[in-house]
Amino acid sequence: MAQIGETRRELALDCFLLAGRIMMESGAETYRVEDTMIRMAVSQNMVNSHCFVTPTGIMFSPSEELATRFVRINNRSTDLERVALVNSVSRNLVSGEYTLQQAYDEMLMIDQTNYRSSIWVQTLAASVASACFFILLGGSWINLPFAFVIGGIGFIIVEKILEETRVKIFAEFIGAFVIGILASLAVYSGVATNLDTLIIGSIMPLVPGLLITNAVRDLMAGHFVSGLSKGAEAFLTAFAIGAGIALVISF
Repeated sequence: MAQIGETRRELALDCFLLAGRIMMESGAETYRVEDTMIRMAVSQNMVNSHCFVTPTGIMFSPSEELATRFVRINNRSTDLERVALVNSVSRNLVSGEYTLQQAYDEMLMIDQTNYRSSIWVQTLAASVASACFFILLGGSWINLPFAFVIGGIGFIIVEKILEETRVKIFAEFIGAFVIGILASLAVYSGVATNLDTLIIGSIMPLVPGLLITNAVRDLMAGHFVSGLSKGAEAFLTAFAIGAGIALVISF
């Protein structure tokens, strides 16, 4: 019986940590991850469990007597569908609709499945967003195609560089620099106008909006370590974008 209890406990810990890792890698808020893991633990009679989540790692202790488990967060992106799926599985586990093994199997499937759209669909979405922001900021309709094209080019450059280097700040800097170059060429060659609006609209898909929102929400929830670290990451990303544009404007 003791061995069965230990096996079940290890399965539960694997399930909780996997759920937390998927959520953190997909752009969930820190307090949401902690709340989800604690609720799952309580459903398995681990009422004295403790959880500490940061953007780069998760620590979970089932009780004061048992060893603490740790998992590293290496990749962070935005995939809110995975967050919603993990939340759905955790609710089913808490409500008793799923057994622990079923919940773990579902978590494994979510972890191994790529729910993100293809890079070309994402680029199209970025192009549309750039064009919409360009019009929203007062740009002329005749220059709309330039914002559409430049925004898409900047986005796909960032994604390709990030895929190769895994250095987000460098990728954002190069993407913003290319956007500034293309917008400047379009304006100074006489085929487009509204340089400022064209640049701002085109870089909007690169702005770390979700990161800023999560940083503020974590700070409001009292998670100061995660809030400050996410805020610093958002600041560095914004700085890289601004530096890339400033370098172009300086010439």
